[in-house]
This record gives sequence, structure tokens and C-alpha cells, in this order.
Amino acid sequence: MFKEISIYDVKENIVDLLNKQWGLVTAGNEGAYNTMTVSWGALGELWGREMVTVYIRPQRYTNRFVDGSDYFTLSFYPAEYKKALAFCGSRSGRDFDKAKETGLTPVFDESVPYFDEAKLVIVCRKVAKGKFEPGQFIDESINGEYPSDDFHFIYYGEIVKVLIKE
Repeated sequence: MFKEISIYDVKENIVDLLNKQWGLVTAGNEGAYNTMTVSWGALGELWGREMVTVYIRPQRYTNRFVDGSDYFTLSFYPAEYKKALAFCGSRSGRDFDKAKETGLTPVFDESVPYFDEAKLVIVCRKVAKGKFEPGQFIDESINGEYPSDDFHFIYYGEIVKVLIKE
């Protein structure tokens, strides 16, 4: 059972959640959705709003779902789901039903998908999209992260709801 809380009441370290534990970014609706593992992201304040940013390469299947949706979720899981998260990050939703393959249970909250196994869900309203470009990097070594010039899109989401597993 999930309980709604304020983002200010989240006790876990967001850097640890993203970098070490990983999360899932999910978008779409009951008819069609996709999810992918994220380990890059940020949480903070921008434009006077509590915000999340997530970074998605253009070739990722999830990109079309985030582009086509007004909302997306960023969700985090207990340690025993690390293998499921690894699958969601290494396989494409074009080829696999990730929920079926991992045993994750989709939940559609006001048509915003996330998974029942999550311990923390951040529901975000998409408010902006940007893209990294090679000329933007002051530290030019970052260009080495993009040998195929497949620079990440940056999605900015206003936090509209935070759910924690009771």
C-alpha cells in the first residue's frame, strides 16, 4: 500500500538512490507504456517548483513514451529488485514485455504508470525538454561519453505527487 507524502519528507539520499540503487523512469498509459533504468538524474528546485530531471538517449524506446505523455514517473526499489532493474536497462521494450519478464506489476495512477514493487514513486508533470550538444561541455572530455553523437535528451518534470510504500 502506498501513502502520499511531501518530497521534503523523503528520508533516502537521492544521489544514492540514482547512482547506486538505480531507478526506473516510466511513461505511457494502460494501452502502451515503457520503462527503463536510470542512474542519472537530479532532484531540486527550478522555476519556483520542486523538479526532477532525467536523461534519456534518443534511441531509447522509452523516449517516445516520455515525449508522448504529459507525465512520467521516477521510481525506486528494494535491493532484491536490482536484477529486474538491470534487465529494464539492458533490454528494449521493443523486443520484450519488461513487466512480464521481470515480474514487476504495473500500476496506473491517473494513467501514470509505475510498479507496485517500488518503495518510492515520484510522479512528474513534464514541463520542458532539452538536449545536450557538444559545444555545451566546458569539460571537453565529456564528449567521450558520446562516441556516436547520441546526446541525451533532458526531461524536466515538476513533482506533483510522491508515494512511499507503507
